[in-house]
Amino acid sequence: METDKLIKMANQIGDFYEAFPDQAEARQEIAGHLNRFWNLTMRKSIATHVKENKGVGLHTRVIEAIQQYLKVS
Repeated sequence: METDKLIKMANQIGDFYEAFPDQAEARQEIAGHLNRFWNLTMRKSIATHVKENKGVGLHTRVIEAIQQYLKVS
């Protein structure tokens, strides 16, 4: 899957959790969603994008969720 599509999808998930008052909980929920519903290839691709491109195009909260909680193995 193209990185641009993954970015769009991840940001949509982040948008859903934007209303959460607890930032830490929101990051955990974003990553939890990615871990539950995205396959390993998709998770590795978005994690690589964050690592190599500083997450360009992703919302800050989504980047933080990926850096802190995403499972890529």
